[in-house]
Amino acid sequence: MQYRFDGPEDAPVLVIGPSLGTTWHMWDRQIPELSRHWRIFRYDLPGHGGAPAHPAAAVSDLADRLLATLDSVGVQRFGYAGCSIGGAVGADLALRHPHRVAALALVAASPRFGTADEFRQRGVIVRSNGLEPIARTSPERWFTPGFAAAQPAIVEWAVQMVRTTDPGCYIASCEALAAFDIRTELPRIGVPTLVLVGAEDKVTGPAEARTLVAGIPDARLALVPGASHLAPVEQPAAVTDLLLMHFSTAWQDTAASIPVPPSPGFAAPFAPVVPVAEIAPAAELPDASPTGRSDRYDRGMKVRREVLGDAHVDAAAAASDGFTEDFEELLTRYAWGEIWSREGLDRKARSCVSLTAVVASGHLGGLAQHVRAALRNGLTPVEIKEVLLQTAVYCGIPAAGAAFEIAQSVIQEETTPPA
Repeated sequence: MQYRFDGPEDAPVLVIGPSLGTTWHMWDRQIPELSRHWRIFRYDLPGHGGAPAHPAAAVSDLADRLLATLDSVGVQRFGYAGCSIGGAVGADLALRHPHRVAALALVAASPRFGTADEFRQRGVIVRSNGLEPIARTSPERWFTPGFAAAQPAIVEWAVQMVRTTDPGCYIASCEALAAFDIRTELPRIGVPTLVLVGAEDKVTGPAEARTLVAGIPDARLALVPGASHLAPVEQPAAVTDLLLMHFSTAWQDTAASIPVPPSPGFAAPFAPVVPVAEIAPAAELPDASPTGRSDRYDRGMKVRREVLGDAHVDAAAAASDGFTEDFEELLTRYAWGEIWSREGLDRKARSCVSLTAVVASGHLGGLAQHVRAALRNGLTPVEIKEVLLQTAVYCGIPAAGAAFEIAQSVIQEETTPPA
């Protein structure tokens, strides 16, 4: 991974991870103070900030790449602070490699980021329109209105970060967030954890922060007033103070960690920070009990949700009753658990086959959902057009004409960026 160090070479290492669409420069305002006490390791996500464009479609893949990079520079044990997807990477490290993480700070993070449908839909929009729609709307997701109005230069800097990101890597990161869900695993995070969130964050706000605190043993919650999603940019002093207090205390209290080096006058300026929000009662976590169904059914349900989306699958389940439930199970186990799960074709190829088969059979009632699935599986509108042109030759002009009409409507709906 692309990385840089700041701070004394003999100090303990604090790794800092960025948010989706940003670079390590989102932490610039924290570096002068943090690097007085730790050796700061910052990294860029693939395709962000000029980093090599090697997409990673899973948070665990990003975490593994980060560990390999840290291994290559001789870093074994470290503190970790990450924002948004950077926080997801930190949580994954704390779950799978707890012996490597001395202390953890999750900034603007969540055990599950929105819904899988939301992030896969964002991927469809980027694949069809590029990153400009995402870049244009980033300031309203990242900053409070007052800050955005008062700091136009920072807003433009944020927009440019997104514009210069590799679209394929951005889409892969969306896929990673779509699949990320550690709600049932939170009690296994055993490292000292600070959950930090902007009070006005509309992306991963206080509710998500309280879910993290309720699930992670002995986690602490800090709410930063006057900040939205990129709290380290919008309220740099408050975030810096919270990180200083957390990591200095956590490292001193954690056995076998590397002690924080003494620094003249360090303790005095930092009084204990009282979180500006109460810790919520434990959130209800998803039922982790076995389903009692076969592995093939469970695998099929996972693939079905990834391809068709949670909304479609949930609607089908809600409409099912005693008469249709066996058919729904057969469909999930056989079509999705056996055929769609095979490795002989990737999902783009299977979507091409499915679109052709639906047109050829005349079952156009199901074409809209397969067009949506094709977009989620990585086909572009141009590629879908080519598939339908091919069906015109082998399935007939009338069938292809009707298919074009349906597909055009779906593509317009799915690829039009939000206003």
